[in-house]
Amino acid sequence: MSLLIYAESAEGKFKKVAFELASYAKKVAETLGTTVTAVTVNIADVSELAKYGVDKVLKVNNDKLAGFTAKAYADVIKQAAQKEGAKVILLSSTTDSIYLSSLVAVALEAGFASNVVGLPVSTSPFQVKRNAFSNKAFNITEINTDVKVLGLAKNSYGIFESAGSAAEEDFAPTIGDNDFGVKVESVEKVSGKVSIADADVVVSGGRGLKGPENWGLIEDLAAVLGAATACSKPVSDLGWRPHSEHVGQTGKPVATNLYIAVGISGAIQHIAGINSSKVKVVINSDPEAPFFKVADYGIVGDAFTIVPQLTEKLKAFKAQHS
Repeated sequence: MSLLIYAESAEGKFKKVAFELASYAKKVAETLGTTVTAVTVNIADVSELAKYGVDKVLKVNNDKLAGFTAKAYADVIKQAAQKEGAKVILLSSTTDSIYLSSLVAVALEAGFASNVVGLPVSTSPFQVKRNAFSNKAFNITEINTDVKVLGLAKNSYGIFESAGSAAEEDFAPTIGDNDFGVKVESVEKVSGKVSIADADVVVSGGRGLKGPENWGLIEDLAAVLGAATACSKPVSDLGWRPHSEHVGQTGKPVATNLYIAVGISGAIQHIAGINSSKVKVVINSDPEAPFFKVADYGIVGDAFTIVPQLTEKLKAFKAQHS
């Protein structure tokens, strides 16, 4: 009985979440006395997974899967789990994997726990700790089904190397035409920037920036920090920034190590979507802004004065330590 993970990738390369998932799976497998198998899609070099505890890799290479289609990918994972006799299937909490997890669970008649934030509390019975109420609380969920599907919350465990080697096996699951009921017409990609999904640091701006012509403040600070840029819902609704940068409960949820909010008042939907971030810094001229109630650090003042000064200080600090 092997533990199976879906090692997520994009454009032929593994996403960082794949290595966190592998690290987590390795520890769970040790507890269960089993091994870790990963299933990959259209990745030529999978050797990097061995660094993080994967014992075996099922390599799926199929041109039909060049674009992400949830039903088809879920069918691949299901067949991989059945082939390996896996009783625990692990996925991450990216947008794609959240979509996949429920489909995989239904296909395998498995219990499903999302937003898992730690190693199993118990394996008999099988219990996991999860985020609840938009990350304001935790609960312990017990899964009694024979097969279990877990969705690991991003940045909740960390990435740990575990020296070893992984056997590689070509895997050709049966993929039917019914798996492609949804057709992707086009995909818009932003190049040359850190993506929100993979970012450890996010710098986000709101209406306090007064207009799209001032977005250079956000981009300059993000460039120094190696961060992704993001925005609040009103900013994307106004057309100042693309909807792909909208973070929050109604946009892209983030769980970064550092989240900097500039000129964002802190609507409850926005806070709910970024509440899993470990350190939250708020810069706002309104001392009564709701965001200050959940911030780890807050600066009351004019963003047009504070952000350029912060950017210059960080540049100087990096220059001294480079």
